[in-house]
Amino acid sequence: MSERELLLPHHEGRLTFKSSLKHTLTSSKFNWLLVFVPIALILSGSSSSVVFSLNFIAIMPLARLLGFATEEIALRSGSVIGSLLNATFGNAVELILGMIALKEGLVRVVQASILGSILSNILLVLGCCFLAGGIGRSEQTFNATAAQTSTSLLGLTALSLLIPAAFSATAGTEINEVNKGIINLSHGTAIILLIIYFLYLVFQLKTHSELFEDEADEEEYPHTTLSFAIIALLVIAGFIAAHAELLVGAIEGVVEVWGLNETFVGLIILPIVGNAAEHVSSITFAMKNKMNLCIGIAVSSSLQIGLLVSPILVLTGWLIDVPMTFFFEIFETVVLFSSVLVVNYLIGDGKSNWLEGALLLACYAIVALAFYYHPTV
Repeated sequence: MSERELLLPHHEGRLTFKSSLKHTLTSSKFNWLLVFVPIALILSGSSSSVVFSLNFIAIMPLARLLGFATEEIALRSGSVIGSLLNATFGNAVELILGMIALKEGLVRVVQASILGSILSNILLVLGCCFLAGGIGRSEQTFNATAAQTSTSLLGLTALSLLIPAAFSATAGTEINEVNKGIINLSHGTAIILLIIYFLYLVFQLKTHSELFEDEADEEEYPHTTLSFAIIALLVIAGFIAAHAELLVGAIEGVVEVWGLNETFVGLIILPIVGNAAEHVSSITFAMKNKMNLCIGIAVSSSLQIGLLVSPILVLTGWLIDVPMTFFFEIFETVVLFSSVLVVNYLIGDGKSNWLEGALLLACYAIVALAFYYHPTV
């Protein structure tokens, strides 16, 4: 048992609700932006531009606090549980919004949100992590086996979209038969992906948990009680969900006023906001050189979207008789497959540097431009 583990119970005994609250509120210089939380809620009936802007700002400090609460739990439970909690709370918002959109019959909006979330995590978030963490360091290291396992599962996610696209392109000209086949294929695929996600959790949390853990910092101790950190995580996630819903509701008006492409907003802007918690947390951990935790959050979030959220949405569509399938547009499928391929190449050696971060950000910028100018997505 390490010296840190021996001293941890003694340190825990000094923590109180008051000290926990104080450390939480002073954990970041950006916490002053929390003043926008009540302002955004009070002015929720204002114009779309005002609602969008205020809620966008309000989500940023909340995302940072969610990362702080996650780290407090990770200091006790390990980086695996911490990264899983962060990804889960971040994606719970998207799952709820996706179900609401499905009830409205907005299948394409849901599909765009799924694809955008995966791309923003593996290109934008991971790119920012490698860039921010690599500045001032020659390179950073992480467990290559764990990273390769995660990217292999991302490959399975890409495969689940490639096969319906190929099915549609080669199944003949009888549209009704093709659509029926794609729906049945998607339902079966959704069940298989859920089983694989469950097996991945067993692999990550039980049989091979040591691959995903960061080494504990002997000088780093929790600043809040465990109960406070858990309650803070739940409360902050609730506020993020509320602000995200207001922000999404303002999108249609913003598209008209700002002259943006609606597909571009759904694929690029919404996922950035919806995944703000993971974005901030991952970059913070990368700057602290906690790369296993950082990659765990960014990639686990993509895996949850691909192997958990999207299958649940497909099965939800089945239950409410909405044709939600894994058949995306061919253009979108190619973009996802290419992105997963690039990420797999970059993290295969278990090392990262700032240039690799710049490469991932360049990929995301090209993807964003492509979706902005593509007229038929």
